[in-house]
Amino acid sequence: MTNKRQNPKRRKSIQFTKNSKKPSPAPSYRPETVKKNNPGDPIRLNRYIANAGVCSRREADKLIEAGEIKVNGKTITEMGYRVGVKDKVEYKGKILTREKMVYVLLNKPKDFITTTKDPEERKTVMDLVKKACDERIIPVGRLDRATTGLLLLTNDGELTKKLTHPSHKVRKLYQVELDKPITKSDFERILEGLKLEDGEVRVDDLAVIGTDNRTLGIEIHIGRNRVVRRLFQHLGYEVVKLDRVVYAGLTKKDLPRGKWRFLNDKELAQLNRIK
Repeated sequence: MTNKRQNPKRRKSIQFTKNSKKPSPAPSYRPETVKKNNPGDPIRLNRYIANAGVCSRREADKLIEAGEIKVNGKTITEMGYRVGVKDKVEYKGKILTREKMVYVLLNKPKDFITTTKDPEERKTVMDLVKKACDERIIPVGRLDRATTGLLLLTNDGELTKKLTHPSHKVRKLYQVELDKPITKSDFERILEGLKLEDGEVRVDDLAVIGTDNRTLGIEIHIGRNRVVRRLFQHLGYEVVKLDRVVYAGLTKKDLPRGKWRFLNDKELAQLNRIK
């Protein structure tokens, strides 16, 4: 079994290692530290709308252009218009409130649903982060009920759009445990690309972890529903465990299962650099 494909342009195979030496914890990125500018400084109207949780900045521009936004009772269609803390911004008859941006990273356990509310009253990820903040945060993307690992929750609509849109190819690394050893031919088939019922799936990287050939690391940016599980099921394997260990450069190092923490400044800057 080999865990490298002979292609000089592909990235180095995924490696999952445990660091015995704990680094110093980074400062928490708490809501009160989000704004780098003076809170009283005027900001662009589209940003104000996005901060209020209505939509992304790009979509806010469309609302402004369509004349659907009022500031202090006056319809504004000017791109780049700026508003201050005393201005009243209105959309569909409702006064918008500029929220503090909150970014919470959760190490999701098994048997929790990734949704804000479940009609069957099953356990959801919101039960785990209910004490994190007063702001209404939502999950960025989904992890199915049996999948564990990293999940980001935020009220930043613009960042959510960016992280979930396929064009940004957000990097996700999973550790997969199969019910039986993977064969060399199936390993190579996954690397070359497989065609599933909803189209072709190409992984970014694949590696065997350990010596039993049942545990693998897989890097993928496709956001289709249960794509990792379906990829292996297509070849006759059952995924016994699936754990997301890296999401958009964020890791779960020193974050126990079922626990959460705020992002630090470095991590948020890293997310904002995603193009």
